[in-house]
Amino acid sequence: MTLVLVAHGTRDPAGAVVVEEIAALVRARLGGVPVRVAYADVRQPDVTAVLGSVHGPAVVVPAFLAAGYHVRVDIPAQVEASGQGDVTVTAPIGPALVPALVARLEEAGWEPGDAVVLAAAGSSDPRALAEVGKVAQALSRRVGGPVRIGYAATASPHISDVVASTPGRVAVASWLLAPGLFHRAVASSGAAVVAAPIGAHLRVVEAVLLRYYQARCLEDVA
Repeated sequence: MTLVLVAHGTRDPAGAVVVEEIAALVRARLGGVPVRVAYADVRQPDVTAVLGSVHGPAVVVPAFLAAGYHVRVDIPAQVEASGQGDVTVTAPIGPALVPALVARLEEAGWEPGDAVVLAAAGSSDPRALAEVGKVAQALSRRVGGPVRIGYAATASPHISDVVASTPGRVAVASWLLAPGLFHRAVASSGAAVVAAPIGAHLRVVEAVLLRYYQARCLEDVA
């Protein structure tokens, strides 16, 4: 059963490299299972094109941190447009990645006592923003203090405004999967510490594998 890993898409070549790194690590763990990469926006191939070249059943795993517009609308529409009937679309991978978020923040130089801001891409979907709020709560428990939220696009407040209005030394945790336009906005926010995107972290690989195996189990039961 083919695994189709779907990323947001970015014009930044470094972002595509990260997605391919994740796919390669997943591929290595799955042995002979085909693992394909598709993009929901900006880059090609999209989900429709990839599924059109897949023979047999497929599991589509959105490599997204929250279930916003792309996950709820774009990806299902592209699956439908492919004409493939035997396709399972899983939930996004975000909920399992808080430990990776903390690890990137620590690697960037966060110290106890720093004011922490969670930077996310933003969404027009309030359900996705609610998910970001839950991540901020989980991060707050990890760092032992309050965590404010700022967005790189779409939602407000903007990350630069949050950093500017936060007293003390500010450390930004990047709730982003890969480099690109959103992380450049975060990097230019003026914070003393800016974590890298989560990237090809082991937790990402494990989250993708979990979604795939869960879908396989449901398929076997059905």
